[in-house]
Amino acid sequence: MSECIFCKIAKKQIPSDIVYEDEDIIAFKDINPGAPVHILIVPKVHISSLNELTDTELAGKMILAAKKVAKMYNINKSGYKLIVNTGEGAGQLVRHIHMHLLGGGDKNKWRIP
Repeated sequence: MSECIFCKIAKKQIPSDIVYEDEDIIAFKDINPGAPVHILIVPKVHISSLNELTDTELAGKMILAAKKVAKMYNINKSGYKLIVNTGEGAGQLVRHIHMHLLGGGDKNKWRIP
């Protein structure tokens, strides 16, 4: 999908603050963070939402990437939250599956996406 912003970020056509990358996943800082640590975990292949995801291995890779990033930011022991919004009604703004990793600071002050 040529117009997808997350596809463009994965292809490095749009600059972003990338914090983790492997063959299948890219993770970058959210431009409008809702917590001290707010990272988006995105598969490089375009999948519109969780409803279209059929690859359980890719889902596992997203979760394991989130675990690695949480450790990088030293929030793996204090705790973090993973959120996947599916569809407009749930607040999914970009039609490319992605996971929000939130952590750090006072969780009561987080703005949940």
